[in-house]
Amino acid sequence: MKYLVGETAEGSAVFAVTGENAVNLTALDPNVGSDLMGVIEAGGLSDSVAAQIVDAPKVAISSITPALPVASPSAIICVGLNYTDHIKEGGYDIPEYPALFMRSKASIMAAGQPMVRPSCSETLDYEAELMLIIGKGGRHISEADALDHVFGYTVFNDGSIREYQRKTHQWTPGKNFDNTGAIGPFVVTPDEVPEGAAGLTIESRVGAEILQNSNTANMIWDVRKIIAIVSEYTTLAAGDMIAMGTPPGVGHAKKPGPRWLKPGETVEIEIEGIGICASPIVDEKDMTV
Repeated sequence: MKYLVGETAEGSAVFAVTGENAVNLTALDPNVGSDLMGVIEAGGLSDSVAAQIVDAPKVAISSITPALPVASPSAIICVGLNYTDHIKEGGYDIPEYPALFMRSKASIMAAGQPMVRPSCSETLDYEAELMLIIGKGGRHISEADALDHVFGYTVFNDGSIREYQRKTHQWTPGKNFDNTGAIGPFVVTPDEVPEGAAGLTIESRVGAEILQNSNTANMIWDVRKIIAIVSEYTTLAAGDMIAMGTPPGVGHAKKPGPRWLKPGETVEIEIEGIGICASPIVDEKDMTV
């Protein structure tokens, strides 16, 4: 199943994507809710609702304004260094344990919404990432069981203010500026992609300019391992999001460079079989309050 959470004239709803169109699942059954938490907590879409999709009224995807797949995740956990060539371009040693950090709710936004370059720095960088959404929570989850805890996969752009990321050994400031982490718009269930979402092309671009191009098979720690590692120290909850790190080609490492994102551009992150997360870049100074 491919899901899209979004807004129409009728309000917020969960949609099932069928080609270029979508079916309003919330209209078929209000228990579905206005984001994916209803489906996640129910253990998936009910058979009765799924059976109605083929003959249900459809709307064009283009008429839906994407919203966050999960409106208020209890945790947004990010893997910082998970592709060898990206680690090298950043000047880091290859770690024995993944670099992990948290993002705040204020730092994320839905695909299609503006990504904001803050007034205090021009060093806005892009990071194409696979993101997973936890379907079943737990603690001390084994690698063998880890994929049973995944509800689905989506696309993430871990927009980073590099100047502030490097002000301290902790990355929190540079990774948590308001409206810099774009998520979505589509969430696909595990049966739609290879096991663990491995072997998928992942790319970032601005127009015809290819910025990053790699494959999720190149991750050092795969989905199984990351879930097991994270659940060693915290109890994962349904709806939690985990971003799996970015491949090489980020702007700060470009030569000649750096290559920062600029207002007026639109950055696109695409993962094969999942979709495209597009974000127009705006300057905070130009935003009306």
